[in-house]
Amino acid sequence: MEKMNRIEFKVYGRRALFSDPITRVGGEKCSYQIPTYQALKGITESIYWKPTLVWYIDKVRIMKPIRTESQGVRPIEYTTDKNTLSLYTYLRDVEYHVQAHFEWNENRPELAHDRDENKHFIIAKRMLERGGRRDIFLGTRECQGYAEPCAFMEGQGAYDDLDELSYGPMVHGLTYPDEARKPDEHGCLTVRFWQPSMKHGVITFIRPEECRMIRKVNEMKTKTFGSYNFSTVDGLQYLFGRDEVI
Repeated sequence: MEKMNRIEFKVYGRRALFSDPITRVGGEKCSYQIPTYQALKGITESIYWKPTLVWYIDKVRIMKPIRTESQGVRPIEYTTDKNTLSLYTYLRDVEYHVQAHFEWNENRPELAHDRDENKHFIIAKRMLERGGRRDIFLGTRECQGYAEPCAFMEGQGAYDDLDELSYGPMVHGLTYPDEARKPDEHGCLTVRFWQPSMKHGVITFIRPEECRMIRKVNEMKTKTFGSYNFSTVDGLQYLFGRDEVI
């Protein structure tokens, strides 16, 4: 039976860059071997998002062998006229199967009237069939990706026969003030860390509030949504004319 708040899709592209922050100190960029929770959440939000809900990534399945390639890049210099050459290490020819679900954002009571599970599920499925509402990026903007519906366990994955492969500490994601569940996370931006493990090609993510390694980045206020953020159809027709709206 299909769960009314869960979607499954595959995302793929020629290359990806899920940056390891340790390698960015000197201007270089090197990708993690696997996508982060935050990167997959951003991809899911590009498919469909509203402030009423929060997407949670349940699992990701690595479908193709993990390969890397390095490329020389000339980053933009804002402090000097000299040219700089940096080395970026990308993942090459990637494909992932993703399982995600949404829950209501309890930190936004002003949007409680919009909590219609059936409506948001149908819209999310329709947007997924069209490839998403916004452009899909695999970590960074230069890594264009494509998303389409799929069954999570369909097809043969490159690591289906591998019992277990553990990774060291890596970034799990960011917690924004409007998605905070812990009292000490309200009013600030925090970064989360965890230690993932891949079993038979599948990585099962822990929930953001289950991460024990957390670091506060800076203070941040939550944006509020009110009637001034929304426009009725009649209001748009008044501003632009009936023909333009239709």
